[in-house]
Amino acid sequence: MPESLVPESPCRFCATPLRFTFADLGMSPLCQSVVRPEKSEHAEAFYPLHAYVCENCLLVQLKEYVSPADIFTEYAYFSSFSDSWVDHAGRYADAMVKRFGLGADSKVVEIASNDGYLLQHFRRMGIPVLGIEPAANVAEAAVDKGIPTLVRFFGSQTAREASETEGKADLLLGNNVLAHVPDLMDFVTGMKIMLNPKGVITMEFPHLLRLMEENQFDTIYHEHFSYFSFSTVEKVFQSRGITLFDVEELPTHGGSLRIYGRHEADVSKPLTPNVERLRALEREAGLDRLDVYLRFNERVKETKRKILELMIAAKREGKSVAAYAAAGKTNTLLNYCGLGVDFIDYSVDRNPYKQENLLPGSRIPIFSPDKIRETRPDFLFIGAWNLKDEIMAQTEYIRQWGGKWIVPIPEARVYP
Repeated sequence: MPESLVPESPCRFCATPLRFTFADLGMSPLCQSVVRPEKSEHAEAFYPLHAYVCENCLLVQLKEYVSPADIFTEYAYFSSFSDSWVDHAGRYADAMVKRFGLGADSKVVEIASNDGYLLQHFRRMGIPVLGIEPAANVAEAAVDKGIPTLVRFFGSQTAREASETEGKADLLLGNNVLAHVPDLMDFVTGMKIMLNPKGVITMEFPHLLRLMEENQFDTIYHEHFSYFSFSTVEKVFQSRGITLFDVEELPTHGGSLRIYGRHEADVSKPLTPNVERLRALEREAGLDRLDVYLRFNERVKETKRKILELMIAAKREGKSVAAYAAAGKTNTLLNYCGLGVDFIDYSVDRNPYKQENLLPGSRIPIFSPDKIRETRPDFLFIGAWNLKDEIMAQTEYIRQWGGKWIVPIPEARVYP
């Protein structure tokens, strides 16, 4: 039902007033911002974590409560700390070089290039690269790897300036960045400006269909302003003269899409059968009907109840619980479910930038993974469930003392 007490805001694509709830996760702090120990007794800012669906274009989105500058100027996420993600980036680089014939006379530009986890693969092959990354602390790590990086937010102005000083891109890519921009149309305009006439755009982002079918509500957080189906993202790019000529389904982040775009006038890259296949898949799932989106919120509430039942039972039995991964999705889940140090003793993360700090909202302390061996918890709560297999392999040793894993999504489950 439309919200009667919440001021309406316009859809960031079609400007239709947002009236319908997709998922209401209450109030939450910024999930990628750790709390320093010296600030442990200070208040945090909490913002509505309320996702809406546009009744016209069906874009799922958050309102812009916090500016990108407040979120991304200093960022705690470093891509290189996930081995599987770095491997994924390497396979991508090999595939793009082979498919599009990239070489020493090509230019690869990555938007939101993080710590150079991906561009390093192209650089090793002798292909000129450029990273564009707004977080100075993360960009510094990329520069240390030898990746030239502009510390800028990407949009039409940055694209014009970078095109003039650095040259246009033969391959323009962005992994898990499209969802992070509130001014979506200026961002896509910038990509068109930055792309060579025969160049290719690739973007990867979590697929809204998988979010809905696999109950991945914890991927909703303030850093993610938009949540895309293929049908909706196709319209967004088309409105700026970019044709999506191919699309792949990927297993990353619980199920993602990789879209391939080209200038509308570039007829050298015809549409592949994958485009119509994805359109049909989403129609079959009902993603062209508003009522399908409106049913998701109740499923989210029921999942919360099941997680709490499992955690309450564990604590009543006197079991100890630690959490693995201080990821954004972990923080969304903990804050929505109200899980603090009364349920979870501590969390661990491989990222030293997060260690010896506190999780936002829940204020659960963060340590190195070595802490697990020291304390031997009965349960390891895997917050970054998209890395479940990697984390379970890394922590296989908990079986030595009878430890088990709790994976909360898509449904709360204990792995022996």
